[in-house]
Amino acid sequence: MTRARTRWLWPLVADLACVLGLALGGKNTHDADESGWIVLVIAWPFALAAVLAHAGLVARGRPARRIWPEGPVVVAATYVLGMALRALAGRGLAPGFLVVAATFLVVTMLGWRVVARLLPGRG
Repeated sequence: MTRARTRWLWPLVADLACVLGLALGGKNTHDADESGWIVLVIAWPFALAAVLAHAGLVARGRPARRIWPEGPVVVAATYVLGMALRALAGRGLAPGFLVVAATFLVVTMLGWRVVARLLPGRG
């Protein structure tokens, strides 16, 4: 894998893992009796939003793994566009979900960036 591809691929994979964590938590809390496919129903709007946010940064030559300002840009785009796509798909936007999703995405998507920054040789 080329260095340029690694620079954008791993941050995208990490952010998609955060989205998957949000969807798994939602399924286990609210849709535990549903099939595993519900995870994809929950995740797809946020996954698509994260991919679009990363594509926008890559197109501008911006490193998506940086904490500032790229991290908050990815989080905000993932949250806002993800919620809009979720609403367009007819899924609920309960106030509790809005708060939990925002908190989870901020903590996880910025959190892995902080950890990556602190790792030796990764700064």
